[in-house]
Amino acid sequence: MQVSVESVGKLGRRVIVRLPADQLDGAVNSRIQELTRTARIKGFRPGKVPLKVIEQRFGAQVRNDALSDMISKSFQQAVEQEQLRPAVQPSISTTGRPDNGEIEYTATFDVLPEVGAIDVASLEIVRPVAEVTDADIDQMIETLRIQRRSWSPVERAAVEGDMVLFEYSVEAGAVRHPESGRDRVGTIVGSAAMSREIEDKLIGLAADAEVEFDAALPADFRVAEVAGKQAHINVHVMRVQEPKLPDVDDAFIASFGVSAGGLPKFREDVRSNLERELRSVLMGRLKASTIEKLVAAFPDMEVPPTMVAAEAQQLAQQAANHANADPQSAGAPAATPDAYMPAARRRALAGILLGELARQNDVRLDSRRVSEALATIASTYEEPEKVVELYTRDPQLMNSLQSRVVEDQVVEWIADHAKVNEQVLTFNELMRPGS
Repeated sequence: MQVSVESVGKLGRRVIVRLPADQLDGAVNSRIQELTRTARIKGFRPGKVPLKVIEQRFGAQVRNDALSDMISKSFQQAVEQEQLRPAVQPSISTTGRPDNGEIEYTATFDVLPEVGAIDVASLEIVRPVAEVTDADIDQMIETLRIQRRSWSPVERAAVEGDMVLFEYSVEAGAVRHPESGRDRVGTIVGSAAMSREIEDKLIGLAADAEVEFDAALPADFRVAEVAGKQAHINVHVMRVQEPKLPDVDDAFIASFGVSAGGLPKFREDVRSNLERELRSVLMGRLKASTIEKLVAAFPDMEVPPTMVAAEAQQLAQQAANHANADPQSAGAPAATPDAYMPAARRRALAGILLGELARQNDVRLDSRRVSEALATIASTYEEPEKVVELYTRDPQLMNSLQSRVVEDQVVEWIADHAKVNEQVLTFNELMRPGS
């Protein structure tokens, strides 16, 4: 194998590899011979398919597969030989045809930058700490009761917390919704699911009551044509229902899969779930704080353009998927990857630095933590064993999980060697968005 390396810019590399053509011919012939023994073709007995038929039917595909395997293996050997560290998968160019007894291909790719020794001792990191208390368990059980509540019609006027079924119409300038008649909807008073202004007007109204009023509709109002506008609203109440929370009895506990152990076992399960969620959020907060300080310490680091482009493409795709799942975003123009380039650069730089810290400090993948992480993911599904099987069979999913675990290990290593200020929070404070 002959290898030559050219620099293309600061981090770009072009590697030209030449291999003996008979190496490819030997691999192709070996695979063809194997197919003569295993291929099943109508009209021929197994193992009796003529070589010429195999070559006609499978020859091109076999050669392409053999060439791909040869390039893949030789490229790994080439980068090890030349001590190169590719940042991304290479772009391969080749005719695949022999020339002067050789097969030649060109691999173009970016390499990881030379980082040098990373000293994290001066980094100042905020590490949130919290614990699950009995009061948190009580609150979660109350939340579960609310989720399982039933509704009963009442004759009285609506109060906050009631569910009110009503018909309404909205006029905002020349726009009326609906064009004629009224829409029928239901909302829980005080939830702001419909509109806080409308829900406030429902308080004190019983079935068959009607009211008209002016209000400013929120920007995310369910009817886009009048959202964010000052409107005249007509409401006719159809029914008022009050909530009834279930007792925390054996039937309620059994509905969450606890068949034995009663309330103590149920509280134990609730605690376990809350602690699992707590660990995840604590690690997320610690990782965010650590990566922010780590990236800020290397503002001028050269980052491979192909890594940044790949991250930007992924961020744009995630945003598009989120928009597609949100009815209120329907029809909005999708942001291009260019809009995500600054965030993509930070993500790519973070990945480089975390990977370099793992390499320099011999932080190796802990298989036990991978198993624990997979078990945690699987436990949130109804059939956890199928989730485990999915990850086990899908190398891409498993590689992603392993990368995340290694990142967590590196973040914890940094926290052990940096200046850490603990931020004591309650469970609710930690879980509150934006806290």
